Amino acid sequence: MHQQNFITITTIRGLIQNLKRIISTNGKPEWQGHLVAILTVIFWGGTFVNTKYLLIGGMQPHEIFFIRFLLAYFCIWIISPRKLLCNSWKDELTMLLLGVTGGSLYFVAENTAIKLTYVNDVSFIICMAPLFTTFLAIVFLKNVNASKKLITGSVVALFGVSIVIFNGHFVMHLSPLGDALALLASFCWGIYSLIIKRVSGRYSATFITRKVFFYGILTILPTFILKPWSFPLSNLGKPVIWLNIFFLGVIASFACYLMWNWSVRKIGALKTANYNYLNPISTVILSALFLKESITPIAFLGGILILIGIFISNRSNGI
Repeated sequence: MHQQNFITITTIRGLIQNLKRIISTNGKPEWQGHLVAILTVIFWGGTFVNTKYLLIGGMQPHEIFFIRFLLAYFCIWIISPRKLLCNSWKDELTMLLLGVTGGSLYFVAENTAIKLTYVNDVSFIICMAPLFTTFLAIVFLKNVNASKKLITGSVVALFGVSIVIFNGHFVMHLSPLGDALALLASFCWGIYSLIIKRVSGRYSATFITRKVFFYGILTILPTFILKPWSFPLSNLGKPVIWLNIFFLGVIASFACYLMWNWSVRKIGALKTANYNYLNPISTVILSALFLKESITPIAFLGGILILIGIFISNRSNGI
């Protein structure tokens, strides 16, 4: 047990040092922004597997989110500047909105949707987030136009996503509430991606990410009034539980949110958002590795279409 704890602490310290080098450098070439976004989505693609293990182990969706963000918040205080508040109350309210759209509301809506409807349906709807980001940017930002490349690339990538997720058999199962919650989660992430771009010019990726974790934790607390914590704390010591929590909290939240926010600042909200289409590819690969699910030729074809769509979209002008 002591050796496991030492390995965990050493891993966190090494990760923090690497992240410091990434987020402290502003003069990086644009291709590094794309690379960081791709790595982020690859890690996020594996969160379905981790969350599934925790749900099977008896944890509730809001419990998983709370302990995930709490661990991430603890980690980010190690590297976060001492600055506590934003420069204005308007910016502070903006951070609150980020904590809701990129944290509490997003995860509660997504996890609840998975309980109410089919995972395939939820996965497909969630992958519509880049389309929402593009739509919101066109409506609210004057410097964004719906270019042919952007629209064509988005449609091709979304078609590729449908092939990967539904394995060539596109059958949507009617579940109005579940689908509506998945749509809400996707819409939330679209809002989050745009707001991040607006505040990234005034605050560092570390400061913004810390605020997202704080307000995500704060706004999830009312959920425990309706559904009190029920998972036995003694079970947190089980390897299958704490290892998956470690990945979700330290890698998928602490590291990936920093990396994602940095990528938005570097290459823009629309280009970064398009990499969400890669999510099902990494999920399929990781499911094959850990859940022994086979990768079919049709899924491989869908992956190629996703890559083509992202390439076309990212050749257009974005924000």
